[in-house]
Amino acid sequence: MSGPPTPAGLDAALEGALTIAAEAGRILLEGFGASAAAPLLGRRQAFAEKGTDIDLVTEFDRRAEAHIIARLGALFPGDTVLAEEGGGSAAPGGAGGRWLIDPIDGTTNFSHGLPLFCVSMGRERGGRIELGVVHAPALGLTFAARRGGGARCNGAPISVSTTATLGRALCATGFPYDRHTTYENNFEQFVAFQRRAQGVRRLGSAALDLCFVAAGTYDAYWEMKLKPWDMAAGTLLVEEAGGRVSGWRGEPLSPDGSAAVASNGVLHAAMLEVLALLPLPAAAR
Repeated sequence: MSGPPTPAGLDAALEGALTIAAEAGRILLEGFGASAAAPLLGRRQAFAEKGTDIDLVTEFDRRAEAHIIARLGALFPGDTVLAEEGGGSAAPGGAGGRWLIDPIDGTTNFSHGLPLFCVSMGRERGGRIELGVVHAPALGLTFAARRGGGARCNGAPISVSTTATLGRALCATGFPYDRHTTYENNFEQFVAFQRRAQGVRRLGSAALDLCFVAAGTYDAYWEMKLKPWDMAAGTLLVEEAGGRVSGWRGEPLSPDGSAAVASNGVLHAAMLEVLALLPLPAAAR
C-alpha cells in the first residue's frame, strides 16, 4: 500500500486483521482446553519464564505469534511488525504501517485456565493507530475499530458510558511485572482510586480493560509500564467509542508510550486529578 490509506483501504485491512485474529484465537483455544460442556473453564498450561516468575510465556504465545506474523507478511508485505515475543521487525518501513501484536494479552490468566485473555492487533502509521482488533476467543468477544469508522463488538456499535462522577464509576487497572522489586508499582494510585471510585477491578489484560471502557462496562482505566502492543488496539477502540485517552498528566499518548489513562471523557479530568495527588513515577513520564 502506498500513500495514506483510504477509508475503503482501512476497512479492507481491518477485515484481514479480523480474519488473522480469529485464526490465532483458534490456536489459543486449542491450548486453553475449552469444551462444549464447560466453555469458560480451561486447564492449566505449562509455561517458560521470560526472566521472572510472574512474566510468563507459553508455547501458544509463540505459536499464535508466528502464525500472525506469517499471515501479516503475506497480506501486508509493505508493513513491519513489533510483537511481544520478539517476532517481526521493530521499526516501521517505507510507506507501510507497523503492526503492534500481542498474541496472548493475559498469558497468566491463560496459563491458569482463566478465560480473560485475548489476541491484540493494532496497526500504526505516522505515530497514529489507524485500526485495531482485540479478539477474546474464550469469551466469544471480538472488538474492532478503524480510525474514523467507530468501534464495534461482534459487529455491533459500542460506545463509552455516561457516568459523570468518580464516586459512581467502575474503574480498572493493572500492576507491572516488576512490582515485587520496585516502588513504582501502582499500589499508591490503586489505593487512591479505591477510596474515591465506586469500584476498582484488575482483570490482568490491558487490552480487555481498554475494550471494556470502550463498551461502557468500565468507566475508566489507568496503568503504568505498558508496552506498545498492550495499548495499540484498545486505545483506538476507546477513542472511536467516544472516549478519551492520554498520559497520566493529560498529555497526548503516543503508540510507544508506557503509562495511559482512558475514560468515557466525562471522567477524564477527575482521573487526572487523583493521579496528580501523588508524585509522578518515572515510568509515567
